[in-house]
Amino acid sequence: MDALKKEDGESLSIVDENIEALKAILPDALSEDGIDFEALRQLLGDEVADGEEKYGLNWHGKKRARQIALTPSTGTLRPCPEDSVDWKKTQNLFIEGDNLEALKLLQKSYAGKVKMIYIDPPYNTGKEFIYPDKYQDNLDTYLQYTGQKNEEGLSVTSNTESSGRFHTNWLNMMYPRLFAAKTLLSQDGVIMISIDEKECCNLRQICEQIFGSENFVAQFSVVTNYKGRNDKTNVAMAHEYVLVFRKNEFETAGLPLTEAQRAEYKLTDENGRKYKLRDLRKRGGPDNRSDRPRMWFPLFYNEKTKVLSFERGSEADVEITPLKSGGVDGRWRWGKDKTKENLDILEAKYVKKSDKWNVSYRIYLDAAGPTPIEGEEDLDEDEFDDTSSTGSLPKSIWMGGEFSSDAGSRALKALIPGTSLEYPKSVELLKRCIYYGTKKDDIVLDFFFGSGTLGQALFEVERENPRGRKFIGIQLPEELDSKAPAYKAGYRTISQIAADRLRKSGQAILAEQADYGGDIGFKFFKLDSSNIREWNPDFSDLEQSLLDHAEHLVEGRSEQDVLYELLLKRGVDLTVPIEEKEIAGKTVYSIGFGVLFACLGEAIDKCEIETIGKGISDWHKELEPAADTQVVFRDSAFADDIAKTNMTAILEQNGIAHVRSL
Repeated sequence: MDALKKEDGESLSIVDENIEALKAILPDALSEDGIDFEALRQLLGDEVADGEEKYGLNWHGKKRARQIALTPSTGTLRPCPEDSVDWKKTQNLFIEGDNLEALKLLQKSYAGKVKMIYIDPPYNTGKEFIYPDKYQDNLDTYLQYTGQKNEEGLSVTSNTESSGRFHTNWLNMMYPRLFAAKTLLSQDGVIMISIDEKECCNLRQICEQIFGSENFVAQFSVVTNYKGRNDKTNVAMAHEYVLVFRKNEFETAGLPLTEAQRAEYKLTDENGRKYKLRDLRKRGGPDNRSDRPRMWFPLFYNEKTKVLSFERGSEADVEITPLKSGGVDGRWRWGKDKTKENLDILEAKYVKKSDKWNVSYRIYLDAAGPTPIEGEEDLDEDEFDDTSSTGSLPKSIWMGGEFSSDAGSRALKALIPGTSLEYPKSVELLKRCIYYGTKKDDIVLDFFFGSGTLGQALFEVERENPRGRKFIGIQLPEELDSKAPAYKAGYRTISQIAADRLRKSGQAILAEQADYGGDIGFKFFKLDSSNIREWNPDFSDLEQSLLDHAEHLVEGRSEQDVLYELLLKRGVDLTVPIEEKEIAGKTVYSIGFGVLFACLGEAIDKCEIETIGKGISDWHKELEPAADTQVVFRDSAFADDIAKTNMTAILEQNGIAHVRSL
């Protein structure tokens, strides 16, 4: 039985992952001593940037910020079922703690699984940051800042605009968090970031460095205050931005059609399906025949049979080509193959005013048939999307009272009367982001969760358009001012407001629809130090140190605390099913249908070893897990090494090779 190693207690090492990726692409760049940078330079040829004069955003502390992002976390997330809603069934997570540490801890379980990240980070107002600029031993920073440790050595830098660190502090706070977040995104994932004009330019540049300039998607302008804020010189600011970058292959599902857009589907086909028409001729450059010669070809239309084809069927057939005004040859939006596939949804019509024939194709309102996204213009044959979505592409400017800061405040007060926070985002804004960035069974992450707006928005989206989406929210327990209305209402931190908002938004849905079966719960976790004690001997009294460390687990931690740390460090989803069985009077847990078994009893007698080992083996055979199973015991539960060896032998004889102790 092997003991868990130090690296087993750490979050995923992004450095190790990067080295493995480099080894797969350029194995010659690695030697037994590590990376051979001279060989790497030769393999990359002229693509290596030399010297200091190169384009890019640099600032004091950037190197350190990158190192912080790459440093694994040794903390854990402690479960709080009593503060949760529908603990056993819900797929949603709410984590209280420093978001950088939490992002690192989620790496093993959620790397490449998050479809959309939305964040509304603290804007650079010139005030002090909630997030300290001194990082000590990862988790210690958080514990010190929240009063769980003394403040010795902790520095929170004033960030006034006159300071040379006005932008630096903000960038040093944002960079490692975005760096860590990228690993969590799926290949078709997208990140959407709310920001104002002070850091929009810098944010875009660091996103280009982290995600790649080729993965920039959009910069939406959101009108949040029609009247404009009068706190600026020479201008009343009426809008903010939502900056969008993809991981690699993102494709939006579009936004739900408005009533006005749905009203445009005035035509009905022979099966009673509503549709509208779009011109098959490409409009807007490049729309000439010379631009894409293969996209020009004639179509033949029989007025009696109302059939379009590629070949003339009779002398009476009308030949139609994509003519622009003035008789200039244009081109079709589709090539021949795509047109052949969709001949049954094409319609021809003579336009008397221009004395020429036009060809249009049908766009259906329902989900059946080839229905290009509303607003999607002029796709070439190899780019055409046959999606059955009836969504619409959002314009680059988002306008409407529902997006205003006032709407955000009203939505929060409707659930928690008297509560007031600075510029909360509107629920409708986040609903639009969720619709834009997600499809079926997707995970949405917000690591500046604030008052929990994204959680409420996701509940409402799932009620309107159930697709099995779920969220992960992370929020620092930022203390409220004692004069704040929320403080007087009994709340002490913003994370408490967020948790209560989630509860009440779920209750509001049930009040309107008592039989609602969607997921309106959340599992609540708190960031803390590891449940596994570090070996920290007193060299002046090694004998006592050995006695003190006979128990490897931190005093006062529950079996559930240890169990969820095992999930994190083993890379198992925190919402997987967990079953319990009593075997020889000990509680044995099966996680993820047998991917992991754990028996964390404080003492296992020698006479119980065979019963427990056989019981776990039988349960394992019953579940037949696809992945290699690991079984974990408390090291101090065994009387001696012989007892551990016997347990290991029983399990190995039954096909379980990975047995660990902690």
